[in-house]
Amino acid sequence: MLVLAVMCAGMFLVLLDVTVVNVALPAIRGSLGAGMAGTQWVVDGYALAIAGMLLVGGALGDRFGHRRVVLAGLAVFGAASLGCALAPGLGALVAARAVQGVGAALLLPGSMAVIAGVYPDAAERARALGVWAAVSSLALPAGPLVGGLLVEWGGWQSVFALNVPVVIAAVVGVRTLVPVVPGDRGQRVRVGALAGAVVGLTAVVFAVIEAGQAGLGASVVAALGVAVIALGAAGRRVPRSWLGNRPFLAANSVALLMNLGMNGTLFVLSLYLQNLGGNSPARTGLLLLPMSIPLVLLAPVAGRVVARFGPRVPMVCGAVIAAAGSGCWALASPGGGYAEVVPVLVACGIGAGLLTTPVVAAAVGALGPRRSGLASGVNNTMRQTGTALGVAVFGAIAGSPAAPADFAAGLHRLAVVGVLLWLVAIACSLATSPSGRGPRSGGPDNLKLSSGRTGDGLRAAGVAEG
Repeated sequence: MLVLAVMCAGMFLVLLDVTVVNVALPAIRGSLGAGMAGTQWVVDGYALAIAGMLLVGGALGDRFGHRRVVLAGLAVFGAASLGCALAPGLGALVAARAVQGVGAALLLPGSMAVIAGVYPDAAERARALGVWAAVSSLALPAGPLVGGLLVEWGGWQSVFALNVPVVIAAVVGVRTLVPVVPGDRGQRVRVGALAGAVVGLTAVVFAVIEAGQAGLGASVVAALGVAVIALGAAGRRVPRSWLGNRPFLAANSVALLMNLGMNGTLFVLSLYLQNLGGNSPARTGLLLLPMSIPLVLLAPVAGRVVARFGPRVPMVCGAVIAAAGSGCWALASPGGGYAEVVPVLVACGIGAGLLTTPVVAAAVGALGPRRSGLASGVNNTMRQTGTALGVAVFGAIAGSPAAPADFAAGLHRLAVVGVLLWLVAIACSLATSPSGRGPRSGGPDNLKLSSGRTGDGLRAAGVAEG
């Protein structure tokens, strides 16, 4: 139980830092003189690093031992958190956030692997993964609340400084409690495709953010050119079995769009409530609860729906509800009224709550149980990519909150964009296998969740969406 507590503590910090910084963004803007683009990079530097390094982190753990890689991840994450707290300027903060993301990518897959190794009995492992999933679920609602309180108590720097003592305690716990399990040193770590993907995605995010600030200039065109070359090179290394597996591609497309819409919405909502509505950081954290609570409450419900009907039904229902909520951006006002955006909060929270577990179930089912770790890793990578793109796209469309009327007009444009994105997600959901079993699933019992054990594993793998 102590090992489980240590792993959950480290993983909770990683997921908390996906959302905790959102309510601190206005304070960071004021303190460091950051513009809208700089604000976006504070979030995206972290998300892009996780997206690019997540599969590498899992592969390194398999080769060198997950205990060793978890310790390395904690050390990198803690040092980078201190760097964030001490950052003298925006550039240093964004760089430290990117290093934080590298540490997080080393830690996340290792925490689950350590738990699986410490609990060899299937029933005990399922219960442990259920606890892991529950703690993961709490990170989203806790992020804005904890961030708001910390900003008011000790400034935006305290949001990052808090990580340091927790990381130190976690390192001591891992070294004391977690047994050493040797890795497979004969296993190769293939980073070529991932390196191309990181370069390409970073170029895409840069192009979107730059276009939102300065329009379609030479730098945007150059960045898009780099993105095409890098992503094309990465795409040639993707296994053909993935490209020919329509349910797998569809499930991961929904995962990307889900996080794009969810985290893009959270980003602009934090700015709307503070800059236009005049709410304090702590109050903003409370006002965001209608978005995060449904996600926590509905994840286990969605798991039971998947068990009975397969992933397609809850995926379509969740995307439809989120589309309706996104359309309510048209009600946003320059005065930052809260009542106008409550429908967006509630509907997007319900939609994501219904989607989170099914998108993992569909991805795992499409590749089969023997490759469930790979499937959930790719799914997590797509969600982190969606987070980075969501902040870039939604921020570019909304514009700067320094001009309330223009910002509100940008939110009205998001009503159209958001609905269109969720319509694409609906179409992709319909392309997944109704039962969650793809053409290479490996057997009729692949997603039979009646015992609850597989469901716990899917919720554990799927909850770390950030």
